[in-house]
Amino acid sequence: MTDRRRRWGVFSWMLFDWANQPFHTLIVTFIFAPYFVAQVAGDPVAGQAIWGTTVAIAGGLTALLAPVLGAIADRTGARKPWVLAFSLPFIAGCAGLWLAVPGMDDPLPVLILFGLAFLGSELTLLFTNAMLPDIAPRRETGRVSGSGWALGYLGGLISLILVLALLAPAPGKETTLLGMAPIFGLEVAEGEPARATGPLAALWFIVFALPFFLLTRDTPRGVPLAQAARSGLADLRRTVTEARSHGRLFLFLVASMIYRDGLAALFAFGGIYASGVLGWGTFQLGVFGIIAAGVGALGAWAGGRGDAAFGPRPVIITANWALIAVCAVILLTTRESIAFVALPPGSTAPDLLFFCAGGILGAAAGALQAASRTMLVHEAEGRVAMAQAFGLYALSGRATAFIGPALIAIATAATGSQRLGVTPVIGLFALGLLLLLFLRARTGARIGD
Repeated sequence: MTDRRRRWGVFSWMLFDWANQPFHTLIVTFIFAPYFVAQVAGDPVAGQAIWGTTVAIAGGLTALLAPVLGAIADRTGARKPWVLAFSLPFIAGCAGLWLAVPGMDDPLPVLILFGLAFLGSELTLLFTNAMLPDIAPRRETGRVSGSGWALGYLGGLISLILVLALLAPAPGKETTLLGMAPIFGLEVAEGEPARATGPLAALWFIVFALPFFLLTRDTPRGVPLAQAARSGLADLRRTVTEARSHGRLFLFLVASMIYRDGLAALFAFGGIYASGVLGWGTFQLGVFGIIAAGVGALGAWAGGRGDAAFGPRPVIITANWALIAVCAVILLTTRESIAFVALPPGSTAPDLLFFCAGGILGAAAGALQAASRTMLVHEAEGRVAMAQAFGLYALSGRATAFIGPALIAIATAATGSQRLGVTPVIGLFALGLLLLLFLRARTGARIGD
């Protein structure tokens, strides 16, 4: 393979993050999910409950399937057929979200379609992540992982800007941020701008995932599927029973599970907090998302360079400290004061500070997730087959994803304060850091080098 073709293959692998990210930005976080809760379900409280249940079920299925499918894929060798197989339900699920009309009698079909898209998104990333050590030399995995995550954030950012500029009307208006009516004659009263994000995410994926299938080098084919299933499951059982011999890897999985729980909770409740404490509406939340995604792309890119220079562990530690700082800003900011210093009525300082916190959140989250992907490669290499390792990584990221939101709910109820309710997130980031430090002290070695 020529060096030029290899570079195009690596870029096409990174572009897969770009292809996948709008699903999370437009549908899971900023546009479709709030629309479903507020308008499709009819009752916002019931809507939030059934949406959260659907996410939990889809996440649980991901957690159960990922280690098993990863272990089997390590035996079948080639990863692209797996990526293609789960791309199909992802595309169909996204496209089907157009059916989510306001006040529909039975939203179950839409929830099933969303669950299919969610599951497909998570599992395609499982298999593409497992290709990382095959497409890039070890000395380049940090840079490639960081650049891929940066492209993903950038894709989410651009897709969100396109929606706000072309599809969704600005607050209190019938025109978009460009001062024009929503394109294609989309009817706001029928929820069509929000519904269109599903087909948009599907089309975006088809266009930008295609180079991955055409240009990225795949692992050679291994044994047939039936034999791979038997051998892969045996490999997985052996890995779990021999966990003691893979102590570094499993301790890292536990540490990453904890700080990723904190990150997921921070993303899930950051907008809710801003809405409740600062009184933000859709427009401010959209700007917050653009800032987080834009700075997140820079953070992931810079984190990849830091990863290449110093290893993933320092990047992960730095990102965790930055996220603790974000939590501190949240705790110390209200509409009336910052760090207990009273503000004049109508001050915009809390908004500006929260926008800055959103930038730090995006940058730290991008660097953290990219470096964690690299560190898993380093810790699993020579110990556990790569797709199986990423399957366990997916399991650890989903199995306890309820902990962060549950702790926030408990703290909020106990203190009667939405602001103090986020304090457990600091503990999650701190505990993840402690486990990483313990791992280094116990082994006496640099982690991820």
